Amino acid sequence: MLARIARELYWLGRNLARAEFTARAVEAVFQSELHGAIDSVPSVSFGAGGLLTMLGAVDENQPAGTEALAHLTLDGDRPGSMLASVERARDGASTVRDVISAEMWEAINITALGLRGGGQPGWAAAAGPYLSSQYVKERTSLIWGVAGRSMLRDEAKCFLDAGGLIEVSDMVLRMLRVALPGADSPRADGYAPILLKAVGGFHAYLRAVTAPPNAHPVARFLLFERAYPDSVAACVDSLHAAFTAADSGPRNSTPVLRVSRLAADLDFQRRTLPDGAELTGICERTQQELARIDQDVAERYFAGAYAAGTWN
Repeated sequence: MLARIARELYWLGRNLARAEFTARAVEAVFQSELHGAIDSVPSVSFGAGGLLTMLGAVDENQPAGTEALAHLTLDGDRPGSMLASVERARDGASTVRDVISAEMWEAINITALGLRGGGQPGWAAAAGPYLSSQYVKERTSLIWGVAGRSMLRDEAKCFLDAGGLIEVSDMVLRMLRVALPGADSPRADGYAPILLKAVGGFHAYLRAVTAPPNAHPVARFLLFERAYPDSVAACVDSLHAAFTAADSGPRNSTPVLRVSRLAADLDFQRRTLPDGAELTGICERTQQELARIDQDVAERYFAGAYAAGTWN
C-alpha cells in the first residue's frame, strides 16, 4: 500500500474517533451540568472547562458552560472541535474513495453535510451543542459499523482501525488525567459516572464491576478491563493485532514491538497494583508511550507522506 494512502486511512480513523469521543463527552457533561451534578461536587474538574483542558485548548479568555461546549462542537476554527474533526475526516475520505467502500464514503459525506445543516444556514447554531453531539455520536457509530461490514479486512482496514484505536486510547487517557487529580477526596467520586457516560461505558461498568462507580474502580476499569473494547488495555491489544496484520515483518517492526511492550506493561500493572493505588502517573506514562508509537508509525509506514504533527 502507498504510504500516502496508509497515512490518510490512519488519520481518517483518528478523526472519526476524535469526533465521536468529543460528542460523547459533550453530551455527558451537558446532561450533568443540566441536572446540577457537577455543581454539587465542587472538586470535580470534568465539566465544560475540563473538556477544554483535556483537548489542550486553554487560554486566558477560556469560555465556560454552554459557550465552552459550543466551542468543542461547532467551532470549525478550533482544531479539536467535533465539527473540525468531521470536516477533516471527510477531506481524508475523499482522497481514499477508491479504497474505502462507497457506503462508507456516503455515510461520512452525509454526516459532514448534515452537521453543516444540509444546506440550511444556521442549523448547527440552532441545534446547539447537545443535539449536534447526539447527531455526531450516532453518525460516527454508523460509519464504523458500515466500515466493519463493507470493507475488506486488508491493510487498508488495519490502518483505519489503528488510527481509531490510538485516538480512543489517547482520549480516554486525557479524560482520566483531567478527572483523576484529587481522586483521593471522597467528593471526587462524583465525577466517575460522568466519565463513564463520556466514554459510553456506564452500563458495561455496571455489568462488569461489583463496586460502586467511584473514582478508583472506574479508573482501573477504563485502564485495564480488556473485556471493555474502549479501555486502554483493550485498545492496545487490538492495536497490536492491527499492526501485526498490516506489517510484512512484524518481528522487526518498531511499532509492533513497542505496542507489545505497552500491552505487557499494562497487564503487569493490572495484576500488581493494589486497589486504590495512584493511577495518574500510569496514565501520563501510557499517553507518552502512545505518542512514541504514533511517531514510530509515521517513520515506518508513512515515510515522506507523513506531515509532522500530533494532538497536544
